[in-house]
Amino acid sequence: MAANKKPTDATPAFVALHRANIPFTPHTYVHDPRAESFGMEAAAALGVEPGRVFKTLMAEVDGELCVGVVPVMGSLDLKALADALGGKRAQMADAAQAQRATGYVIGGISPLGQKRKHRTVVDKTSAQWPTIFVSGGRRGLEAEVQPSDLILLTEAVVARIAR
Repeated sequence: MAANKKPTDATPAFVALHRANIPFTPHTYVHDPRAESFGMEAAAALGVEPGRVFKTLMAEVDGELCVGVVPVMGSLDLKALADALGGKRAQMADAAQAQRATGYVIGGISPLGQKRKHRTVVDKTSAQWPTIFVSGGRRGLEAEVQPSDLILLTEAVVARIAR
């Protein structure tokens, strides 16, 4: 996987990867606005095992906006997220709040290049794969990265947060 020298679609996520000199492979597909699951749509469109495609979910842990990165076929265990961040209580963030805080639209929220840095937890199943796919910052755009690079760039905690 070679670093992309010139971004074809300079989203904040791709800019963050370039600035950190992290190798990644961009993948695009035609997004279907009728898709029920953005992540499962990405896995099918790219012909990738769903366990390698991770979704970015915004939650509040004790009132602080945080990021959970989990495989698309699962869901976020809010109690586990709170535990991983040393909190007591977690709830999903409001969609409008998540969009404002990240600068991305729902279905295109990337754990990378968000407007503000948020504490992040990446599900430990990411280590099962040489590379994983996360949103590149818009619907129909994915970044394929090594899990260790994603964790490094987001300064993430690694824990079992998926159900």
